[in-house]
Amino acid sequence: MDAFSRITDLINSLPATVPFVGPEALERQTGTEIRARIGANESAFGPAPSVVEATRQAAGDVWKYSDSEHFSFRHKLAEHLACKPENIMVGEGVDGLLGMTARLTITQGTPVVMPLGGYPTFAYHVDGFGGRIVTVPYEGDRESIDGLLDSVRKNDATVVYFANPDNPMGSWWNEDDVVRFAQALPETCLLILDEAYCECGPAEAFPSIDRLINMPNVLRFRTFSKAYGLAGARVGYAIGTEGTIAAFNKIRNHFGMTRLSMVAAEAALADQAYLQTVIARIHESRAQIGRIAEANGFKALPSATNFVAVDCGRDGDYARAIVNRLGARGVFIRMPGVAPLNRCIRISAAPNREMEILAETLPQVVSEIG
Repeated sequence: MDAFSRITDLINSLPATVPFVGPEALERQTGTEIRARIGANESAFGPAPSVVEATRQAAGDVWKYSDSEHFSFRHKLAEHLACKPENIMVGEGVDGLLGMTARLTITQGTPVVMPLGGYPTFAYHVDGFGGRIVTVPYEGDRESIDGLLDSVRKNDATVVYFANPDNPMGSWWNEDDVVRFAQALPETCLLILDEAYCECGPAEAFPSIDRLINMPNVLRFRTFSKAYGLAGARVGYAIGTEGTIAAFNKIRNHFGMTRLSMVAAEAALADQAYLQTVIARIHESRAQIGRIAEANGFKALPSATNFVAVDCGRDGDYARAIVNRLGARGVFIRMPGVAPLNRCIRISAAPNREMEILAETLPQVVSEIG
């Protein structure tokens, strides 16, 4: 054995897995260059030119640590959201913030409720702190609000995870349903409301900030990785009451955010005109994916995100074969991991070039599989 002998029993008990296989790893495994990177829900449309220029101008300051309070960014973000800076915590993407939230709330055996087949990185963090995950099946390709609420009550859960819009299916709930769910939860259960794709969906899916801002047991998570095009910068933020947000200061890495990431995010926030052009292109690409799906005998599901779940009409083995064979041809997509969701493949919105590659390659794969 070459591992350190005093790694905790909990960590030793966990499987040696990661939530996702990235496109770079896929290139190494297959020896094939990725020609269409349409699997990780990044924004292939890229950041605004104003963001690139702001980052270029700030590059000479990379020797400095970032402001540990993220003062300028939090104040501008608070103005944009119509809340106080004290209601916002900045972190290393939603993933990093989910890890900190797990550290705040979960110890060995803590009951945590989440959808069966929902975002696996959250489960990864829960497992890392010894939480006991209780899963609730989807209903009609949408997270079951009533099922989650019932499970919270039955298990006296400390945390419940709910994504709106949903990953991996792209489905969503109306804002009134989301508020009803939040208000029905016991005050002892923290709602993790993952809104990573909020810029891409209909306005009526998202409660205004003031509708949930006074609930200590609600944390809303958003990111600059999707519509803003900054996945590589790792900028996310949580919104909550001042007291709940303040708890992060006890455990966060105060210098975890890079200086250039903060410059990029602040510039992206300022360029709302560019954001609107990207959102329009996302809508166009979703329609393109729908047409490609239909041409191959598949069905694109309605989406409020920057990706589309495509029902392949068979089982998970068939969908996996499509994913693998596309990957071997340089087309990177993903799929849900749990039945019955895994009858689908998931394709990210992208510029026309990537869509043309998909339209050319998918029929070859479908014909080959038979």
